[in-house]
Amino acid sequence: MEHISKYLTPEIKLSCYEDKFFKSDIMFDEHMLIWFISGETKIIQYDASFLFKKGDIFLIPRNQLATIINYPSNGEPHKTVVMHLSAERLKKFYQNIEHTKKPMPENKIYSFNSHPLLESCMASLIPYFDLKDKFSEELASLKITEALSILREIDKDVDTVLSNFDEPGKIDLAHFMERNFMFNMPLEKLGYLTGRSLSTFNRDFKKFFNTTPQKWLTHKRLELAYYQLAEKKKKPTDVYLEVGFENLSHFSYAFKKQYGITPKQIL
Repeated sequence: MEHISKYLTPEIKLSCYEDKFFKSDIMFDEHMLIWFISGETKIIQYDASFLFKKGDIFLIPRNQLATIINYPSNGEPHKTVVMHLSAERLKKFYQNIEHTKKPMPENKIYSFNSHPLLESCMASLIPYFDLKDKFSEELASLKITEALSILREIDKDVDTVLSNFDEPGKIDLAHFMERNFMFNMPLEKLGYLTGRSLSTFNRDFKKFFNTTPQKWLTHKRLELAYYQLAEKKKKPTDVYLEVGFENLSHFSYAFKKQYGITPKQIL
């Protein structure tokens, strides 16, 4: 896989994947504003899935678990302009803006498909990636401020996400895991999202589920895979990535070990 990233600043980059596809389970530490130049991205969350393509613009809030699969499309690479909206930048932006603080919504991706003002703002960055001179912090600040101002004009509710700087608090571990078991995250990240240290996460997990996280996660992912194959009639190649496995051979081996048959034998 060939992945090329060009950075104007640590907050603004041009990202390009040339290969057939690239899959990752992610939880961004910063909000990500993404504009598609070409290619497609499928984003899978516990209760919804999204398909974004050329011309689309969307915002992924921080601390959201998701599976992201990037594809080239129509002979063109997967190519995007990305703004990392850091807490430091957002605190400066909101310090003189009056807004009502509300609870942050769960698992919401904001879509601003083909909005002319926002697309113009993101597209205006393209020529700078070919310049040899350093992109100034002053200009970067202006561009990000422009993007944030346009976002607020498009959707006032975006303040709920962008102006919230709280860290995750302690939540119901069992409820969280039942909704998010398909995401291949380090246990430290899962602990952070549930408001726990790694040691507390492991202790609470054992108390709730009477097994280790690794064994429970594998069992739940295979249960979901069985349902997708048997009831939804999906192909193994379309299932294994979405339920949390990294490669088809490991998925097939684990599936046969649990159910005594291979995924293909269900079809």
